Amino acid sequence: MGRPKAVQKSFWGTLGKLLLSKTTIVILALVAQAVLLIWLVIDLSQYAAYVYAGFLVLSALVILCIVNRDDNPDFRLVWMVPVAALPVVGAVIYLFVRLQLGTRLIRRRIAASDAAAAEVRPRDESAVAAVRALAGGADVTGYLEKRGFPAYINTDCTYYRLGDEMFPDILRAVEGAREFIFLEYFILEEGEMWDALFALLREKAAEGLDVRLMYDAVGSLSKAPPGYYKVIRAAGIRCKVFSPMSPILSTHQNNRDHRKVCIVDGTVAFTGGINIADEYINAVTRKCGHWKDCGLRVTGEAVDSMTVSYLQMWNLTERRQEAFEPFLKKYFVPSGGFVVPYTDQPFDAYNVCRAVYLDILNTARSYVYIMTPYLVIDSELKSALVYAAQRGVDVRILLPGQCDEPIAKTIGITYYRELLSGGVKLYAYAPGMLHSKVFLSDDEKAVVGTVNLDYRSLFLTFENAVYLCRHPAVGTVRADFEETFGLCRPITEATYKSYGVFKRIAGRIMRLFAPLV
Repeated sequence: MGRPKAVQKSFWGTLGKLLLSKTTIVILALVAQAVLLIWLVIDLSQYAAYVYAGFLVLSALVILCIVNRDDNPDFRLVWMVPVAALPVVGAVIYLFVRLQLGTRLIRRRIAASDAAAAEVRPRDESAVAAVRALAGGADVTGYLEKRGFPAYINTDCTYYRLGDEMFPDILRAVEGAREFIFLEYFILEEGEMWDALFALLREKAAEGLDVRLMYDAVGSLSKAPPGYYKVIRAAGIRCKVFSPMSPILSTHQNNRDHRKVCIVDGTVAFTGGINIADEYINAVTRKCGHWKDCGLRVTGEAVDSMTVSYLQMWNLTERRQEAFEPFLKKYFVPSGGFVVPYTDQPFDAYNVCRAVYLDILNTARSYVYIMTPYLVIDSELKSALVYAAQRGVDVRILLPGQCDEPIAKTIGITYYRELLSGGVKLYAYAPGMLHSKVFLSDDEKAVVGTVNLDYRSLFLTFENAVYLCRHPAVGTVRADFEETFGLCRPITEATYKSYGVFKRIAGRIMRLFAPLV
């Protein structure tokens, strides 16, 4: 049975609660700070000519700095526009973003954590040697190894076409837990899915197991009640809210934890695009229709690497860094092929997830199939997609038929004509919302994880994924694509024109600022 429907509240009662909520107060405080900053700058420019002239010089220096930074060209362009159009305000905002001490502290913490993780993350030397001996399909594994993510052999994987299929296995794994349960999700929402999971987690915590949960403050902003972590902690579960909303204006509030991981006893792990909310298991039908999301079950040696990554995130806000070793199990499961779990974060110079996607596109020989809910890509990725298609690779991108993010959809439309004219084939998932994040190439390589084809996932958020090379699970991924093609309708030039001039122009304008949001 489903959960009973909540008693409908009065409009004024709901409005009053919203206006007096902590979230509203924090947002108003942030807006007030931003308005005050802009007002001060404008005031100075109006009444102090010499100050204004100084700011003009500063803006010129800022533009010079932007041009010479080792950033993605799209990010440089999006900063050039406000700095050139509003020299004073734009320069001040840019410097505010770049010089924040809080961000520098996070960078130092992450760098220290990466160094500690490198010392303990299991490294299968036989797997490394074997993958190096391969030609073609294992090119990117060398890069991932240098970033601290080695390949593993003794690991099995099960691919899930839908959250409906994966969730029962998560419950069975949690129910069978004997030592610890680690969970990390972007969205946590009350409902049938969370109720079933929470009941088991509560039981396991009462049995004395180490049960932990992290969820993102912004991802769960309108999903979980304010202060819900207190309810979870009261059940004996160690719970953290990643980067809670703060009244202090800070740019790192834009860097969210988009990872989705469930690890049980260090022997089995689950990941993919599936959050803890009822639409992900189709327990409810929202305006987007049927919800398709894919997931992956990992058992064996590679789970230790995922455990290390989880504890790195957990330690990020801890004064005393917790040791990794007690949670590493060195559990081996015979299987073919190679498995490389990896993560990415926005506070270093390496865009690992993007590099993996680019490698697949640039080395594909026959085809590249992609599932992504959002299509908001930088110029290099767009060029890689077109180049692959132009050299004869069958490049297909599957997108939602009904998208849950109207802005992302509006921006995504602006890429249709460019990609179609370049030979890339686009499809819309007719039953509803396609939220899967999957790459597949040449029946050899596949990626399943949390990484969308958009700026947020590729540059601004914490992400995780699993790279499969010549693994039996790749065949299951291929079967899912073939089945899903039959449920899709082609996106054509006529589809692009059907959205109307106003929507296409609006998309072009929003696309200019997409790298920042």
